[in-house]
Amino acid sequence: MENNNSVPILFPFEPAEYWVQIRKIIQEEVAKASKTTAMDPSKLMETPGLTQKPLYKVAEICQLFNVSRTTVHDWVKHGKLRRVKIRSRVYFLGNEVQQLLR
Repeated sequence: MENNNSVPILFPFEPAEYWVQIRKIIQEEVAKASKTTAMDPSKLMETPGLTQKPLYKVAEICQLFNVSRTTVHDWVKHGKLRRVKIRSRVYFLGNEVQQLLR
């Protein structure tokens, strides 16, 4: 029985090259994620396959109208917006958001 200190690697890279590739993949994913987190207000109105976005989250309403969460909750309290609760999440109907924009 031969005592071999090297462990077979299941990747087609040398260990140093493997870590270089992993770091590169992580950097690409972080860059991609940072691009998607910055929401463009003009993109909020677009939903692929639909002519109008059916539901909005509280964060989207805040960004669309440039207001705080407290203001959105005040609008709900005073009847400007109606919230729709789906399980534990709160949404706002796209039609009502469109009317409020006008």
